[in-house]
Amino acid sequence: MTKGLVWCALMLLGISLIATAQPAVLAGKGLIQRVIPEHARYFEVAELNNTSGKDEFEIESINGKVVLRGSSGVAIASALYHYLIEYAHCQITWNGTNLALPAKLPAVPAKVRKETVYRYRYNLNYCTFNYSMSWWDWDRWQKEIDWMALHGINMPLAITGEEYVWLEVYKEMGFSEDDLKDFFSGPAYFGWFWMGNLDGWGGPLPKNWMESHKTLQQQIVRRERELGMKPVLPAFTGHVPAAFRKKYPNAQLKATNWTNGFGDTYILDSQDPLFAEIGKRFLNKQKELYGTDHLYSADTFNENEPPTDDPAYLSKLSERIYEGMRQADPDAVWVMQGWLFYSDRKFWKAPQIEALLSAVPNDRMLLLDLAAEIEPVWKRTDAFYGKPWIWNMLNNFGGNVNLFGRMDGVAEGPAAAWNDPAKKRLEGIGLTMEAIEQNPVIYELMMDHTWRTTPIDLDEWLPKYARNRYGRADDELVKAWQILRRTAYNGKEIRDGAESIVTGRPTLDSTTVWTRTKLNYPPAELLPAWDLFVKASAKGTYTDGFLYDLTDISRQVLANYALVIQKQWVQAFRSGDRADFQKHSHAFIELISDMDLLLGTRKDFMLGPWIASARAWGNNGGEKALYERNARDLITLWGDADSPLHEYSNRQWSGLLNDFYKVRWEKFFVVLESAMKSGKTPDWATFEKSIAQWEWQWVNARKDFPVAPKESSVRVATMLHDKYARKMQESYRVVTRGE
Repeated sequence: MTKGLVWCALMLLGISLIATAQPAVLAGKGLIQRVIPEHARYFEVAELNNTSGKDEFEIESINGKVVLRGSSGVAIASALYHYLIEYAHCQITWNGTNLALPAKLPAVPAKVRKETVYRYRYNLNYCTFNYSMSWWDWDRWQKEIDWMALHGINMPLAITGEEYVWLEVYKEMGFSEDDLKDFFSGPAYFGWFWMGNLDGWGGPLPKNWMESHKTLQQQIVRRERELGMKPVLPAFTGHVPAAFRKKYPNAQLKATNWTNGFGDTYILDSQDPLFAEIGKRFLNKQKELYGTDHLYSADTFNENEPPTDDPAYLSKLSERIYEGMRQADPDAVWVMQGWLFYSDRKFWKAPQIEALLSAVPNDRMLLLDLAAEIEPVWKRTDAFYGKPWIWNMLNNFGGNVNLFGRMDGVAEGPAAAWNDPAKKRLEGIGLTMEAIEQNPVIYELMMDHTWRTTPIDLDEWLPKYARNRYGRADDELVKAWQILRRTAYNGKEIRDGAESIVTGRPTLDSTTVWTRTKLNYPPAELLPAWDLFVKASAKGTYTDGFLYDLTDISRQVLANYALVIQKQWVQAFRSGDRADFQKHSHAFIELISDMDLLLGTRKDFMLGPWIASARAWGNNGGEKALYERNARDLITLWGDADSPLHEYSNRQWSGLLNDFYKVRWEKFFVVLESAMKSGKTPDWATFEKSIAQWEWQWVNARKDFPVAPKESSVRVATMLHDKYARKMQESYRVVTRGE
């Protein structure tokens, strides 16, 4: 054989090996190039052969380069992140990233090898796609998929673009666009539309949206699969358009209502032959558009009770739902959120849960214990009666902005479950928060469990977290984190993070249903952490994570202090002291303005980007207005002017504080001032009606808000500390003394 032929043969062999044997390597290299492009050349990547189905990775230094080996793209990404946090003292979070790598990368002293016992590392909740992701484009999705891979996630929920699949299915079944115009919700409400809770709200949904998000979903699942992830796609659970009654008059339909101020939705009975046919059509069309990894999310009766608690009925129901999946995909695995067993435990007792689960073969169903850090359902269901299941942390409800988490519980919970003989088929851990982009410490902590089965020692973990986040070892900041651990992150007494009275609809009573203001710690105990962060800010050289934390802690102490001032003007109003009322009500309004100024120093806490990214999806004025209305409504009223869900998704955001919450309180104070002048009791019913109308006008208004910070977080936080710290200390001392 000539040299030329040998060279050609070797080249062909090399091309073949690259094309067929190294998908994980290619995906890993691509991620490294995106995450640390200036240092990518210092890393070598190789694939580890693995037959266990559970990821593993290795790291070592060879000839001046860091070699990352992994069983998948996710494992290689996890190896990279392990190197970054353990040796380069870096960190990547939603709210602050430190990638200040040294010019010469630190060497790994000895080969590191990590294996995970968890086959699945799940991510996302239906609600996350709206409370946080409603307006994401491909650039933002790329960052999130990389974040997932770096943190070991290999099983993300992937429901973007579902509405396009349904459009195609119903068109093939003879439904017109007019038949469907009241079916599809607006973009901010897909999570609840997909779960069958509502139809049409926030619509009509433009065809442009459906087409653009079909493309976006194709990009999402392609990248996830390149990295070795197995996306969980949706399946049919019976929710059909109201027009179904006209098209199929003999169909076995039942109306159901979510009871949150929305109209009835219609559920096709699983006994109807059309149920299996539609389920098969949907999965086939979805596979054609987005492929499949045979994992399908389907949730029956999400916050809706079944018509009967008869175990035989529930068993038949789940059997038919699974059979509909199996007909379209013989390898289908039903992934079920266990939220219903938590949210409606009065209905879902042991016989009902067991009946629903036992009708499906064990290896064809996977349960998500959706809020295991709050209430581990697995413990009262005999570990889901033999089904494989995943221990998940929920942590955030509605996207509310607060410092909160069960830090000690999360440090111990997954390992405790894994080492409990009663766990049976625990096969994964995961994140199922309703919203992201807050409390990054809790998510870093949770995903650290991917590569271990022992509890995390927070006394060791927190100093490392702080050093990686702030770019230096600082004993005072570690001390601040121990304070945060004992206060905001103690996970005691309340289910989810406290809200501020500022974001509640105006009231004289801070314990009303409009907002949950109960803290899980005495507010005075958080102040020393604020002092320490402000003191540290004088040292200069701030990382992004430090600036975020300084802002967030400052925000929290101000949000807490609002309740003190509220009680002062309430007392003045009730005693008829007009001078005191004016003093304290003005102080309350001034505090809101100060919070707005502070939060305007960080894009993380600004309304402008949320509104601007919503409008950016519009192709014309009408679409832009629709998306802006969706964006405004979700985080304020949630529904219409009389929505019982108002304030559920409240946000302490710059722009929203000044333009919505402050104005609302000012209107309330005018009513109270007038009542004090006249000596009459305020007309609460009239105020409630008028403020609801004003809120609805705000939802439908058009206005641009700043999209980029203008002020310095350090300067503003320091100024507010100078202004408020002593007042807070004295106020809390007075409360403690009972004066």
